[in-house]
Order: sequence, then C-alpha cells, then structure tokens
Amino acid sequence: MADAVRPVSMKYFRTALDIDNKTDESPVSIADREAETTMRTIIAERHPDHGIVGEEHGSINDDAEFVWVLDPIDGTQAFVTGKPLFGTLIALLHNGVPVLGIIDMPALSERWIGAKGQPTLFQNKPIHTRPCASLADAWLYATSPQMFTAANFPQFERLRTATRRSVYGAECQGYGLMASGWADIVCEDTLQPYDYAAIVPVVEGAGGVITDWQGHVLDMKSDGTVLACGNRQLHGLAVDALKLT
Repeated sequence: MADAVRPVSMKYFRTALDIDNKTDESPVSIADREAETTMRTIIAERHPDHGIVGEEHGSINDDAEFVWVLDPIDGTQAFVTGKPLFGTLIALLHNGVPVLGIIDMPALSERWIGAKGQPTLFQNKPIHTRPCASLADAWLYATSPQMFTAANFPQFERLRTATRRSVYGAECQGYGLMASGWADIVCEDTLQPYDYAAIVPVVEGAGGVITDWQGHVLDMKSDGTVLACGNRQLHGLAVDALKLT
C-alpha cells in the first residue's frame, strides 16, 4: 500500500490543486482522497473481511478483528504549500491494538516500519532510540504550537521550557526521527486515531514509549494527546511535567 500511494501523492505534489475545507476546517484535496482510495482498494481485494478507518472516506466494519487505520497524507498543510514533510500513515490493529505501523515519506523516499515484537526498521535497517536521562538534555518535537487547545497549552509550555530545545514542523516524521535516535520527545495534541495508530509500533519497536499525556495506552478512544519518548525514564519525567498543578 505504501508503494502504491507514493506515486499518487507525488503526482499532485507541487501542482495547482483545489483545496477544500472539511467540517473541522482542516484542508483536504483530491490527492488525499485518491491516495486513500488506492489503499482501500488494495485492502478490499486482499482482505475483504478486514475493517477500515480512514481520514477521508470514513469507517467500514470497524469492529472487525483486524482493522486498518489510514491517513493518506498526514500533513496536508505541508503538502499543499510545497513542503516535502508530509507522510502516509498505515496501521493494522488486531482486536484494537496496533500491531503494524508504517510512516512513509513519499517526497523524501524514507520509510519507517514497526511491527509488534519486532525491531523497527528505517530504510530496511534496524534502528533504536538514543539514551537521554533528563528533560534538560532532551530535544522536543511538535508539529505546531497552534495544535494545542487553550486548556492544554500551558501544560505543553511547562514541558517545552524544561527541555533543551523545541523544534516545530516535522509532521509525522518527528516520531520517525525520534525512533531513529535524532530527537528525544514528541508531544502533541488534538490528534485523531489515524494520526497516531501507525506511530505506536514504530516508536515501541525502537525502544521508545508512547501514550497519552496521562501515561495511558493509546487506543481508538484516546483523548487526542500524544507523548512519545525515547525511554521509560524520560517518559515518566515528561508525564510529570505535563500534569496539572
């Protein structure tokens, strides 16, 4: 599916597109819709009994034993403004638990693959998070400071100011870079299951920890907060920093 989506996305990248706004005011284009249709067609042909949850075309059979969760273009704002940091996220859930996840970056020809119980691969080679014992030494990623709700932004600021440096604008690639040992924390808000389901196996297979801000396991009913860290000690410190006072 990732191989099939790359040419679809790139066909439209840096071309004149009509951009529509969805009900939540987020942008969407024909590229998003066609890319998801490509993946759904493959699933229907090979696994007709599997469920699908997609950002653009909704859900079918989402109570099945196996369910695919798809985000055809994660980072549509980057995509439509010509920035190559958009990705395709593909997750497979078994009884609600993410067991397979792919972060694919079509414009960069980069791919992370995570599978439950297996080491995460980047460009088909095993990777691992790097050691980081303190927030003061940690590099933090978030897509944008504007993604945080008014209620959650002060909590994010407590974490951000405790870290060494924050970097914005990596989209889903930030999680892959953390899994590869180039960053230490990713903290985000207002995410949907198709934004994080594929990332869970990638982070965990590289030795990292990913939960909501309270430290709860992510599932299809999570509250939209996501905290990913390179190791459990750092994750505990980050959860403490995010707690309401």
